[in-house]
Amino acid sequence: MKKLQQSNEDQSFIEHLEALRSMLIHSLSAVAVMSLPGFYLAPKCIDFLIKNSLPENIGKLHYFSPMEVFIIQLKAGLVIGFILAFPYVVYQVRKFILPALYENERKFLGWLITLATVLFVAGSAFCIFLIIPLIMNFSASFSTAQLQPTLGLENFITLSAAMILAFGLMFQFPLVVLICVKFGLVSVNTLKNARPYIIVGILILAAIFTPPDIVSQLMLGVPTWLLFEAGLLAASVIEKSRE
Repeated sequence: MKKLQQSNEDQSFIEHLEALRSMLIHSLSAVAVMSLPGFYLAPKCIDFLIKNSLPENIGKLHYFSPMEVFIIQLKAGLVIGFILAFPYVVYQVRKFILPALYENERKFLGWLITLATVLFVAGSAFCIFLIIPLIMNFSASFSTAQLQPTLGLENFITLSAAMILAFGLMFQFPLVVLICVKFGLVSVNTLKNARPYIIVGILILAAIFTPPDIVSQLMLGVPTWLLFEAGLLAASVIEKSRE
């Protein structure tokens, strides 16, 4: 009997590994496929980002090697591909954990996919239209008659891509709070009591995801903290309705 139980447990573990493997393969394949239109859109997106972000006194960006622009467009295409494939990636994650959930939990997780996509797009757009121009204007404020900036294309695009992905991912913070409370992993009171530690954790994550300057870190950390508070408020409503 014990051998049969052990065999069933091993089989279940192997099935979970296969499901995880399938999820990762499908997600990576989706990113790879969506990177094809991403490569096509990359030059247009780079031009838009430059026009929207650079202040007048910085002027134009420069590249310093023959293949630099091409490589940057490839990197930008991968980032665009990830953004385009994000809803499908979230769907694959949902599909992976769905068998372990009850019916009401499955419905809850279903609309979380839409909310996760909306928050990711909102975070990316917030970064593109507000944060990156603010950072570039802050950088340009150090310019003087004797001190003029000469910015490289690679540095600008690398910074922008990292910031866009960071804001898109960090804007998922309210969903993390909702999921933890909904599935009973933690209570609202516990999160409220742990608020100081969570804020420190948010600032640490902001420091990891952004360049090593306090301005970028605060621009990511403060909105994420506000989103955490919003998620905490929504989680309080869920907890009260459950009680």
